[in-house]
Amino acid sequence: MNGENELPLYTFLKSQKSFAGFDPEHPLTKILHDMFSKADADYASKPDIKWNFTKFLIDQEGNVVARFEPTATKEALAPAIEALLK
Repeated sequence: MNGENELPLYTFLKSQKSFAGFDPEHPLTKILHDMFSKADADYASKPDIKWNFTKFLIDQEGNVVARFEPTATKEALAPAIEALLK
C-alpha cells in the first residue's frame, strides 16, 4: 500500500485524501499512535496508509470524497455514504 512498489490506485487515493487522524475515542488509538510514532515521529503529516482497514469513499464520478482511518466506526461512515446515495 505504500512505497516504491505500491499500486497506482493507492498512489491516487493517497494523493486525494491525506491521513485523517485516528479517532481519539477509539481504544486502539493510543496503541497505533505509539507504534507509528516510534517508527516515524512525523507519521501523522504523511498521506501513507497507516494500517489495513483504511477506507476511501468514492462517488459515482470517481472522486475521492472521504478517507476513514481504521479507528473510524461504521456509525462515522454511514452519514457520508448515505449523503452520496441521495
